[in-house]
Amino acid sequence: MISFPNIKINIGLDILERRQDGYHNIESVFYPVNLTDILEILPSDKFDLINKGIEIDCPVEKNLCYKAWKLLVDTYNIGSVKIILYKNIPFGTGLGSGSSDAAFTLKMLNEMFNLEISEEKLIYYASQIGADCAFFIKNKPVFASGIGTEFKKIDCDLSRYYLLLCFPEVSVNTANAYKNCKPHFPNKPLIELISLPIEEWKSEIKNDFEESIFPDYPILSIIKKELYAKGAIYAQMSGSGSSIFGIYKDNPNSIKINSCKKLIIKKL
Repeated sequence: MISFPNIKINIGLDILERRQDGYHNIESVFYPVNLTDILEILPSDKFDLINKGIEIDCPVEKNLCYKAWKLLVDTYNIGSVKIILYKNIPFGTGLGSGSSDAAFTLKMLNEMFNLEISEEKLIYYASQIGADCAFFIKNKPVFASGIGTEFKKIDCDLSRYYLLLCFPEVSVNTANAYKNCKPHFPNKPLIELISLPIEEWKSEIKNDFEESIFPDYPILSIIKKELYAKGAIYAQMSGSGSSIFGIYKDNPNSIKINSCKKLIIKKL
């Protein structure tokens, strides 16, 4: 069985407050994008996780795909499997690819072992693995709140636009990003701002992480300014970085961003 775990971008990200459990309450819009890893799961006599593509430099027990399988083993006593993950999306880019890999693992195992787990139950399981994982169960645009696991369906359709996604030669540690942020409640709630015409997002919708991350990684600020200079309607760092995206009305295939290691264009 093979699937293609996709990424998401954050449109806006307000860090509201630090919680007593150490997490942060946030508000953001999660929007799925068809840029994927490749995930294959096969029956096996013993568990095995094979990493291809970009190297995953952590013990197997800390891999989110393993955690997804282990959760269902402990709950439903499913059998062992071989997981082959071709990692295409770089780490530390704020696109949720690791969370997506885990969510797709849950969905695939549910189908493979005929567990008949409901979508809502899969969302519950995914939220135990990581904050972004639950989003990728339904995989539709949502307004996210809490620690990123409480979702409200929104009417946000960007299918007429193009995404220019920039991968710089830096990686941002999510834990450090939250450690250095300054939580606050915005004057205007994001749930209202997202309904504005996209041409108004530039002056209204912000990512709070940019304030603390850009001074340490000035290349990210340079890329964002370059995207706007080259016609982006809206540009922002996704999540805690380090990827920067620009939204364009027309296909930006002739645009070059000199500060980027890698550029990818996708129809939204």
